[in-house]
Amino acid sequence: MPAQRADARRNHARLLAVAEEEIAAHGADASLEQIARVAGVGSATVRRHFPHRRALLDAVFRGRIETLCSRARDLADADDARAALVEWLRALTEYAASTRGLAVALTRDLEALPDAGHENACATVLSEAGEPLVRRAAEAGAVAPGATAADLVTLITGIALATEHHPDPVAEADRLLGLTMAGAVPRG
Repeated sequence: MPAQRADARRNHARLLAVAEEEIAAHGADASLEQIARVAGVGSATVRRHFPHRRALLDAVFRGRIETLCSRARDLADADDARAALVEWLRALTEYAASTRGLAVALTRDLEALPDAGHENACATVLSEAGEPLVRRAAEAGAVAPGATAADLVTLITGIALATEHHPDPVAEADRLLGLTMAGAVPRG
């Protein structure tokens, strides 16, 4: 694969920076045309770098997703498996609730994308990263039998979607995560 020209690398970096700002302001459905205008490039340049919206969203979220995955790896050998899992889930919840558009991106239907299959790259990567934490917590009896990392990512996605328009979405998402972890209807 040939190296990108310097102007192509600059355009790519500029598009990502502008896309992050636009997605933060307008969510995952931010206008690609507006991103191109603000970046000072044509819409064809956007499509050349990011052939579909999913590719752009994945690129925008990739850095933070990798940080969350790295945190999961760091916590994998913690002494308290439950505390490690809860710490990671809180970090994931905070990011999902504070990053407008991520929760929508995690739920986006990708059937229309021929090269993406039915998998959601962000959710899949997060689930794979969290699986060792869930497995250890399950071995310690600290997580519901049969629960998977994918289940927990789905719950957090739902919490983030439910709190997106709340005046303090991060605090409300954290409260709902705590309620979820404690069990909304404890057995009597």
